[in-house]
Amino acid sequence: MKNVRAVVALACAVALPSIASAEDQYLDNRSDAGALVRSFYNAVNRKEYARAWDYFGDQKPAKTFDQFVKGYADTERVDVATGGISEEGAAGSVYFQVPVAIKATDKNGDEKVFAGCYTARLANPAIQEQGFQPMHIEQGGLKPGSADGPLSDALPEQCGDTPAAKGDPTRDKVVEAFRMAYSDTCQTLMADAEPGAADPQIHVLKYRHKYETDSDPEHEMRLFKFDCGMGAYNSNEVYYLADDSGGFRQLQFAEPELDIRYEDQEQTKLKSMTVIGYTAADQLVNSDFDEKDKSLTSFNKWRGIGDASSIGKWIFRDGDFTLVRYEVDPTEDEEINPQTVIDLESAP
Repeated sequence: MKNVRAVVALACAVALPSIASAEDQYLDNRSDAGALVRSFYNAVNRKEYARAWDYFGDQKPAKTFDQFVKGYADTERVDVATGGISEEGAAGSVYFQVPVAIKATDKNGDEKVFAGCYTARLANPAIQEQGFQPMHIEQGGLKPGSADGPLSDALPEQCGDTPAAKGDPTRDKVVEAFRMAYSDTCQTLMADAEPGAADPQIHVLKYRHKYETDSDPEHEMRLFKFDCGMGAYNSNEVYYLADDSGGFRQLQFAEPELDIRYEDQEQTKLKSMTVIGYTAADQLVNSDFDEKDKSLTSFNKWRGIGDASSIGKWIFRDGDFTLVRYEVDPTEDEEINPQTVIDLESAP
């Protein structure tokens, strides 16, 4: 494997980004080796060269920092894909082999693809002393490659002596988006969370558009469900939807805005309940996905015994989730008696 200078010599010749685009939101994640490599290229695309330089260990990517920066004079941006990562422990450290493919676009719009392997190292944090060194890039090598389809097609099949694990670039991107958006709010992303608490549950959804016939091939989407947190009687979940081209988006769920009025201060007797508009929620409460009818349901308890609550149902059709039913039990009367606010399940 070539040393890291060879990696950057190859990459910098063409992979030299300038001003970051709107999609290059700040990413600084050393929690796994794939995220580390993506963070490096994120820093390059944002022209944050000191941060990019710091992702390397003692063996830097150029003889001097000035040479490193000058290498990025003529490139517009770099797109990167990472594959499945293998790891091996040795002498108090864990070494990670990361399959990498990049597409470098210069200021004239010309594109070139390079692919190879990076090695990342994490010295055992428990035995490090003052002057802690986080996970960093040790070495790597990129060679000219090609990708007529998705950039992930250019990923190498093997890194070092270990075959590269089959990766899922779309999953990696969705997981990264969830972590970026909810690192400060979701319990499953906190430092004291159980291992794997933030891993997604994935459901495959096949469908045809309304204008297509049974003879047309089915489209495929994947629904990603992330547990966010758990309270005394409610849990919160976040959902993403990815299509078969590798694109994805976070789901926002339509909910009615209600004007609820009571006859008493204890809110045990309802006077009126009126829909006055609609809002969108980025999380569902106590939610489940039904494989049979491709629907998401939520049951939001307003208090622990569940006598006051809201219940929603969103069904998957034509490539998206649509609100079709909403029930509300607004009274704290120790009885479960929800009222239907929206009922469109039978609509064509």
